Amino acid sequence: MPGQEVNVKAHFADTLITRIRSLGHPLCAGLDPHLGRIPPLFQQGSMAPADPATAEGVHDFFRAYLPRLQGKVAVVKPQSAFFEQLGWRGARVLSEVCAQARELGLIVVLDAKRGDIGSTAAAYAQYLAAAGAWAADALTVNPYLGTDTLAPFADAAAADDAGIFVLVKTSNPGSGDYQDRLVDGVPLYELVAGSLAPMVERLRGPQTGWSSLDVVVGATYPEQALAIRGLLPQALFLIPGYGAQGGTAADAVASFVKGPAGLEGGIVNSSRGVLFPDGSNCNDAATWEQAIDAALDRAIDELGTAVAT
Repeated sequence: MPGQEVNVKAHFADTLITRIRSLGHPLCAGLDPHLGRIPPLFQQGSMAPADPATAEGVHDFFRAYLPRLQGKVAVVKPQSAFFEQLGWRGARVLSEVCAQARELGLIVVLDAKRGDIGSTAAAYAQYLAAAGAWAADALTVNPYLGTDTLAPFADAAAADDAGIFVLVKTSNPGSGDYQDRLVDGVPLYELVAGSLAPMVERLRGPQTGWSSLDVVVGATYPEQALAIRGLLPQALFLIPGYGAQGGTAADAVASFVKGPAGLEGGIVNSSRGVLFPDGSNCNDAATWEQAIDAALDRAIDELGTAVAT
């Protein structure tokens, strides 16, 4: 419920899909604090990464922004790189932003794209630990060091009812440089997707059947998304590329399937479109709030219409 902290001990996918069904749309609000786009209303100091005042300006921005999302979206996706560029102060702000989001009833998918071998992967998996320093509800993960490097993340997801989103077919134009390469006649992204099937099955939810082992599939590649859906029918998709990157709402939900409340099957991320909309680069709080609310309402209406059946 809005205003209540998300229960991380409930199955991740069941919790996420239940919340999406209740809201009637799959919008995920990306939290990418581009320093050059922070409105004058919140800027402090020079807003350079090394300026100690910058982190506080970013924090003030999110202190004001996150309550605008309460009751409107199910999930937020902070991009760790934008916080990490600020050094230890940025890491602290990221931790506090995640905590505030969860206090507002928002599910937190930390976009950190981690991936490594052995004990290093196990350390990265602590992002998902309920008693850990970050305690995100889900984490984006890079699979290209092999399936054995995903095991610590899957184990952490199972132990703490968290989720992981594995990069499969990303939204950037250069994704095909590697992801579309044919291996024995099969695109690499399909091989990656197929290799995840056992983990997807292992982490399926008892209520909805959706899995907490999920994948990243760009809205800019709807045909590839359909192929991946055929390989992973129970995986939720984190779908970047909607809006500012050119993907339409119809493209974004092309891989969704019919559920009890309309089409479902993932979350559709919008970062710049709702975080820095036209009219928000101002010094006036009321004007800024109106611009944010209008952008959220537009994205919600567009995606809500796309999933309505």
